[in-house]
Amino acid sequence: MNTKLNKSDYVILGIFYLISATLNVFDYLDQNATLIEYLIDIPMYVITSCLGVLIYVFFIIPRFLIHKKNYILFAIFGLLVITSIGVIERVVGFATGNNDWSKFPELGNLILYAIFNGSDSVGLILGIIITKKFYESQTQISKIKEQQKENELKLLRSQIDPHFLFNNLNTLDSLIDSNPEKAKEYINKLSLIYRYLIQTKDAEVMELIDEIKLAKNYIFLIQTRFGNDYQFSIDENISLDDKFIPTGALQTLLENVAKHNKSDGKTPIKTSIQVNEGWMIVTNTKSNVITKQESLGTGLKNLRARYQLLSDEKVQILNTDTKFEVFIPIIELSN
Repeated sequence: MNTKLNKSDYVILGIFYLISATLNVFDYLDQNATLIEYLIDIPMYVITSCLGVLIYVFFIIPRFLIHKKNYILFAIFGLLVITSIGVIERVVGFATGNNDWSKFPELGNLILYAIFNGSDSVGLILGIIITKKFYESQTQISKIKEQQKENELKLLRSQIDPHFLFNNLNTLDSLIDSNPEKAKEYINKLSLIYRYLIQTKDAEVMELIDEIKLAKNYIFLIQTRFGNDYQFSIDENISLDDKFIPTGALQTLLENVAKHNKSDGKTPIKTSIQVNEGWMIVTNTKSNVITKQESLGTGLKNLRARYQLLSDEKVQILNTDTKFEVFIPIIELSN
């Protein structure tokens, strides 16, 4: 659940505290409160209550409930916040009411009052905000899942794109007469790619080591078809165990390199694949040759949508005049 407050959340907070302050004014009128109580008690209630809600939303819930799932610390820190608010409101209210400090509640009674009053100040509005955020998250997840299904269909269709098969058959046809041995290797690589796509069509993520094997087979097809127009390097100096990426993500990026960058015949398009502890980085030089292909976007939009369900990290892009760099977060499922 995303606990960051949006514009509508702040509107709800404003309306709630406006109504609460108004009701407190009427309550103070019944009690014949002094002017100082109006000027200090009511603003203090709004400030402490709002502060408590913000502490819950921005600190306690994300850190202890969502990320760490430490319910004991969540309860302890939550109780401390509520108690602190209750103590502040009690002390301020006692002071502005010109009460006899000798009659100020003892520690035990003060803590009980503080917990009760702090819960009353924070609980209702916090419950409203959390309920709203929960239903917003559920709605967002439903939309993302729906988009995910559409993306999977698009991805599957692109993987069996007739143009992809047609181009490869043309390349294969030219190889059969000129280089039979390479034609056999080409058929083997092509069959491995299609076998992998069929086997993984229902998988959300795959091991990075398997995706790199797919990439190597796909690179072979590209280099066989285009010769020295494209050069690829893969840095595998880090262990690939227990590292995952969305299925077909690497192939999509390599496909886009060939689709949107045409060599001028002199300078090859260079692409590097690097893997570090948290990211897979695919970098390619950019061509000066203008292509008729649409600008890169659909594949990355699909990846971004998938990562909203798979990871807290986001796909990052660095686009300059000379290179295009995509940072793909690595997903670790070992824990």
